[in-house]
Amino acid sequence: MKMIGLIGGMSWESTALYYRIINEQVKQQLGGLHSARSLMYSVDFQEIEKLQVAGEWQRAGEILAEAARSLEKGGADFIVLCTNTMHKVADQITGAVAIPLLHIADATAQRIQSAGVKRVGLLATAFTMEQEFYKGRLAQSGIDVLVPDASGRKTVHDIIYQELCLGIIRESSRARYREVIAELVAQGAEAIILGCTEITLLVKPEDASVPLFDTTLIHAEDAVKLALSIK
Repeated sequence: MKMIGLIGGMSWESTALYYRIINEQVKQQLGGLHSARSLMYSVDFQEIEKLQVAGEWQRAGEILAEAARSLEKGGADFIVLCTNTMHKVADQITGAVAIPLLHIADATAQRIQSAGVKRVGLLATAFTMEQEFYKGRLAQSGIDVLVPDASGRKTVHDIIYQELCLGIIRESSRARYREVIAELVAQGAEAIILGCTEITLLVKPEDASVPLFDTTLIHAEDAVKLALSIK
């Protein structure tokens, strides 16, 4: 079994999901008392969030690159960055280490392609919805990405940072997400990407009339496949 190197803490709420899913998947695959071989470097999200808001992505990337180097030194065989948004600095991370990074957008694109879906709606932080580092990567796989309007993007973003990252789950926020999802479906979305690792804490399959692609689950499952070399 390969050693999984996890860069977490963005937020720890979703990082805890990664840890649980990865270990559940290893147990399911191997049985008995098996669990995943893993290392975790968990950052202080307050520091990262301030850099995001200030647009200081280079500095944020340096912090995560140092985390990746620590994991590599500790014996990790590959890196899993437990967040969608910070894949904006994926090149800084891969440039800092010799081991591979399992990119969350690539893992998600493969699942979408396997499902035969061509047009998806994306729910994520404003950074992920509005910038090209993520949407562009999906587009390279022939996937057409729709995002909510300005009001919808603000709603989705604010609920992530003001509630979900703090472990706050509100039915009123679930209702608002349902409205945004319905609008994307009306525009032609065949499925919805839960493109922030916290959204799965709030949105469930019954909240949408189309399939959901849960990036947290997809990324964690693919980490186990790579760790166990399952094709």
